[in-house]
Amino acid sequence: VQLQASGGGLVQAGGSLRLSCSVSGHIFSSHVMGWFRQAPGKEREFVGAIRWGAASTTYADSVKGRFTISRDSAKKTGYLQMNSLSPEDTATYYCARANGLSTRGSEYHYWGQGTLVTVSS
Repeated sequence: VQLQASGGGLVQAGGSLRLSCSVSGHIFSSHVMGWFRQAPGKEREFVGAIRWGAASTTYADSVKGRFTISRDSAKKTGYLQMNSLSPEDTATYYCARANGLSTRGSEYHYWGQGTLVTVSS
């Protein structure tokens, strides 16, 4: 299984970006796709996750109401829509696959390579 995140870039504060995460290999309805981020000098942080089958989502409080996670099962691709971005959202964003819902990175066994999001003030 391989995951590939894309869509990062430079955006001004208040702007939007949509990240994509394509999956090569299996991702079943029981799996979860999670999104994490890591800012320079900080620990990795859970952003949100989607249950692949039910498409139900959960978010960290820091992004709730601004970020939306979705998925296209046919394309085996997940998305992270980010709105109202602020400089505090600057980080490398990672997608990952887990067997069940978790906010802990250790529960995710397959990771994408990360895509950098930079929000300028």
